Amino acid sequence: MLYELIGTCIAMLSEGASFLKKLPNASQKLKIFTTNHEDHESFYPAIEGCNGVIIGHSVDFEDKYDDEEMKIQRAIIAILGILKACLDSKTIKRVIYTCSDGALCFNEESPDIVDGNWWSDTNFIKKLKPSGVFYCISKTLIEKEALNFAQKNNLDLVCVNHAWDFGPFVTPQCPILVLRHMPMIIKGNWTNIEYDSGFIPFVHLDDVARAHIFLLECLKVKGRYVCSCVDLTPDELSQFLRARYPQYQIPTFDCLKVVTKAFKFPRLSSKKLLDAGFKYKYNLGDMYDGAIASCKQVGFL
Repeated sequence: MLYELIGTCIAMLSEGASFLKKLPNASQKLKIFTTNHEDHESFYPAIEGCNGVIIGHSVDFEDKYDDEEMKIQRAIIAILGILKACLDSKTIKRVIYTCSDGALCFNEESPDIVDGNWWSDTNFIKKLKPSGVFYCISKTLIEKEALNFAQKNNLDLVCVNHAWDFGPFVTPQCPILVLRHMPMIIKGNWTNIEYDSGFIPFVHLDDVARAHIFLLECLKVKGRYVCSCVDLTPDELSQFLRARYPQYQIPTFDCLKVVTKAFKFPRLSSKKLLDAGFKYKYNLGDMYDGAIASCKQVGFL
């Protein structure tokens, strides 16, 4: 299956996204469209001439779940609007939806290893109150709506449930997930940090992008695919970073004040993605080397 990949951004463009226009070759390869999330026909210009679409929805990881229902409903309307436009186009062969491990792992009945067959329980998320409560709830509910719509309308929709995507970044400011993590890890400020029990799953940003393109082009894929390269316990991560970056004051795990929760974050299985033929290109060292270099470039380190 051959797709014509056209660089498009379906979004309400703000000053915060204006940096996209300054990226290399953006004037030749990037097209930005302004849309109305309540009008699915407004997505037509962005989709016209394409036979593959990659979509997702932006959620502030630290957003509170005040007005949760309204925010999630707006996001659902927007995602379904894009899917309706894909159906109307008559040319779209497959849609890739970007989701998260937050829609997989938060379930009291989760085994030690989870794959794309598992779903987070939104009631359990509210009870557990992990970091990014609204993020996890919204990702779960919106992915379910997208899959239900695709099934009812015979639309080829494939989901990518990626782990914590980490590595170099192109934004002019440090992304929030890197911002939250780097001071703890690199600057030695792990005191009073709440750590979830279990494993921390990682995947390189570029591998996430490669997985999207792979799933867009691979004929035999369907359903949900976990994209996670490596997972470590906080202790293992501390040991890895101390060995790789001795120039930073990275404490041992024994020095950390750890808040242990009854729920242990499980390992993620990428077996379905790997069995389809995908191969990860980057390891944990590549992720941290890239993130540190980018942080230095924007003056964060």
